[in-house]
Amino acid sequence: MDWESDKRVARSMLRNRGTRRKIMARMLLLALGLMAWGLWLVDGWLRVRPWMFLIWWGACAFLTCMVMVLALYDMLAVIREEREKHH
Repeated sequence: MDWESDKRVARSMLRNRGTRRKIMARMLLLALGLMAWGLWLVDGWLRVRPWMFLIWWGACAFLTCMVMVLALYDMLAVIREEREKHH
């Protein structure tokens, strides 16, 4: 795929409310799963490897921030859609 087709796919995902919310839900579940896994299953492994600890929790923080950004975008998109309906 080239850059233009990637942009079209991303634009269509962001414009479709259902697709956007499915992406947010999957990212949120992934972030929660990584956090739970890091807290209970691989905590000893992460404790003895400081770099892996930083990478692991950095990935969790990144996913969480991406979910928040998408939620903010979704909120603004819904407000815009509602305003367009009433005008």
